[in-house]
Amino acid sequence: VRLFDGSYHDVDSDEISFKVAGSMGFQVAAKKAKPVILEPVVSVEVVSPEEYLGDVMGDLNSRRGRIEGFSARKDAQVIKAKVPLAEMFGYATVLRSMTQGRAIYTMQFSHYSDVPKSIAEEISEKSSGRRSATTV
Repeated sequence: VRLFDGSYHDVDSDEISFKVAGSMGFQVAAKKAKPVILEPVVSVEVVSPEEYLGDVMGDLNSRRGRIEGFSARKDAQVIKAKVPLAEMFGYATVLRSMTQGRAIYTMQFSHYSDVPKSIAEEISEKSSGRRSATTV
């Protein structure tokens, strides 16, 4: 943030006044900018026996995943998807249970994406609740 203009008054201009004014200006500007919350999205590749294909795809969909395609590899199916990283915690255990330990997966960062509005509101509520609890 850069301040290009201002005035000084011998009585009313002190360090705290400038800090408060700067903070208020930043809050107004941030609200006008219509900020969004971004989340990391990962590329996921699951290699699974064909008999578990439906279960694996259903689970990825339940994690807000977007299936991008699948192909055959020897006696298995390869599923490619994009999934929010926040939804992937605990996936290894679930995948192992779902496929009796016969599937594997890899993931790597793909991009950032806007958090859905309902989840963004939930995050904002938690954040503002935490902030007000610490100021009381």
